[in-house]
Amino acid sequence: MRIAIIAGGRTPERDVSLRSGRRVMLSLGELEHEAWLVDPAEVAMVETLAERRPDLCWLALHGKEGEDGTVQRLLDLLQIPYTGTAAFDCEVAFDKVLAKDALQRAGVPTPPWVVIEGWALRDLGGGAALGKAVERIGLPCVVKPSRSGSALGMSFVEREADLPQAVMAALSFSGAALIEAKVEGREVAAALAGRTLEPLPIVEIVPKEGVYDYAARYTAGATEYFCPARLSEGASAAVAAFAATAAEALHLRDLTRVDLIVDTNDRPWVLEVNVSPGMTETSLVPMAAQAQGLSLSDLCDSVLRSTVARI
Repeated sequence: MRIAIIAGGRTPERDVSLRSGRRVMLSLGELEHEAWLVDPAEVAMVETLAERRPDLCWLALHGKEGEDGTVQRLLDLLQIPYTGTAAFDCEVAFDKVLAKDALQRAGVPTPPWVVIEGWALRDLGGGAALGKAVERIGLPCVVKPSRSGSALGMSFVEREADLPQAVMAALSFSGAALIEAKVEGREVAAALAGRTLEPLPIVEIVPKEGVYDYAARYTAGATEYFCPARLSEGASAAVAAFAATAAEALHLRDLTRVDLIVDTNDRPWVLEVNVSPGMTETSLVPMAAQAQGLSLSDLCDSVLRSTVARI
């Protein structure tokens, strides 16, 4: 097949996206597909795809444009099939506020949260409500941009006096800030792949210093991983079940990763989902595939078969 890998872009996750895209390109080449990289930050994507029209696009864009439905809607317009979740479902999954609403309605446990919109701070005096957020959520808490990935703009807040600064940091990446209860426990990732989203082994994430932020995710040696995760049989089963329910509730396709915290009582809490998980050397999904005896090429083949089945 002729496959254009869309990677790079102009988001803060550009470098990670390019690393993912190049690894996917090599793997697709091993599968004897004709694969090439298209970076929307370097070329006009629509014109480039018209000049060299692929059979389908592999979406390796991370962050806004790649995961929020933007590129998906454009490819729908061009009538070019693509890997991954459909446009509307990307919009919901990428927006942490909408995703958490959908998860809660599906009965998936997710930490309590409140939302502060940027326009509410500017035009409605919303800053005076931050104290109410602390009352409802408690401390410590986690502050995240509603629409961002790779832990960009995320802060951990232990003192109420630090909350405004954390909210402003989150708003520099998105129009709304999510203030979420901090659940103490083990951070894990559950990947699902293929046409029926078969589960891969659960990965446990243990940063060597501090928290699992952008640097810890993409700096080799900064984080220790255990795959399969060091969980009880019951906790592992619950993680797999909630991950599958989350993927079904959000209508995810082909390849996804669900991030969770397993608390001290072995109860999993879904934090967020990722419709375009990283495929770099330190990324969790290839790590999970390897633990199951699958190469990156095997994983890519599974994603392609799932995509082609829809064409």
